[in-house]
Amino acid sequence: MAKFDPLPGNYLFDCFIDDECIIMACNTRTTVGVAKGIFRAAKDLDAPMMMELAKSECDLNGGYTGFTPQKYSEAVRTIAKQVKYDVWALHADHITVKKGDNEEIEKIKKLIDAQIKAGYTSFAIDASFLFDDKVNSVAEQLKRNIEVTTELAKYIEENMKGKSFGLEVEVGEIGKKDEHGRVLTTPEEATYFIKKLNENGVYPQGLAIANGSAHGNTYDAEGNLVPQLSIDIPQTVRVGEAVRKVAKVGIVQHGITGTPLDLIATKFPKKYIVKGNVGTNWQNLFYDVVKVYQPDLYKEIKEWVHQNYDEEAKKKNIKSEEEFLGKYIKNAFKPFFEKVNSLEKDTVKAIEDICYANSLLFFKAFSAIGKASVVREKYKI
Repeated sequence: MAKFDPLPGNYLFDCFIDDECIIMACNTRTTVGVAKGIFRAAKDLDAPMMMELAKSECDLNGGYTGFTPQKYSEAVRTIAKQVKYDVWALHADHITVKKGDNEEIEKIKKLIDAQIKAGYTSFAIDASFLFDDKVNSVAEQLKRNIEVTTELAKYIEENMKGKSFGLEVEVGEIGKKDEHGRVLTTPEEATYFIKKLNENGVYPQGLAIANGSAHGNTYDAEGNLVPQLSIDIPQTVRVGEAVRKVAKVGIVQHGITGTPLDLIATKFPKKYIVKGNVGTNWQNLFYDVVKVYQPDLYKEIKEWVHQNYDEEAKKKNIKSEEEFLGKYIKNAFKPFFEKVNSLEKDTVKAIEDICYANSLLFFKAFSAIGKASVVREKYKI
């Protein structure tokens, strides 16, 4: 492993499962300015972190960002070497399974092949959509999730050919709602899920649960951007306590964008949460800069989004321009990939600086400052 290459994800998970430090994992839908700002902050604060993109964001066809696994790996590795930062992992976020049929699973295996070839060092299998709410027992509800998660985890292990890697799994669908509101993972579901995976020879270090959060920005009924205050902290503690009794697994908190940083700093149960995903936040910062520094480009992007998503937004009764752009502007990264990667130098510098400053706050809120040395000492890096 060359200097500044990503570390195996399990190195980070194992170091902080029993430490009140949350590993920040960053979904950077563009790396322009954004990734360098985050890496600089990690280096200056000596904070462990992960870089990641989900299957929807980055697949063999470029997802909605324009990144394939190889392109993304090359981009973030280059930046790590430029900054000279060493305690980070490259994570495949949300390798999502929605149907669970053979055709879908074979396509996912091809994506995993590409991720392994590109040098990914950590993987998140998300078969939470396969939860069967038509049956009553937890065993039957989770049966297909367990089967698919086991199959894909074994596939990763086999194809990593003895190399260490991080493994995250998902028991509850993030942001799912029923007639009562957000569906929350129960301690029984989480412990049964982990026990059965362990019985199958699969030993994840991270467990994503449904605990009230949702991906992306949060809006009120009128389409106004509001803080995300829906994370159920007592339920997270109950699940974390239960899971810790059966295995050495930490909770992974998805959907952090919009959660007040002082709430994270003072109220998050860091004893149980080992990893926190931050994605849309970086997109918001990126576009905040572009709309000021290159307003003509921002106008062009905005017009493209309206041309392509106005009808869909009307069907979903999206009421405000703020909510419309907040939900759909992510889809512009792919068609504007070349223009985004050719921004003016002062624009890129401003993006880098704002992401650097924001990262300082996140690393502090996550209690991650100075923690990278723990990884270096344990693994003699």
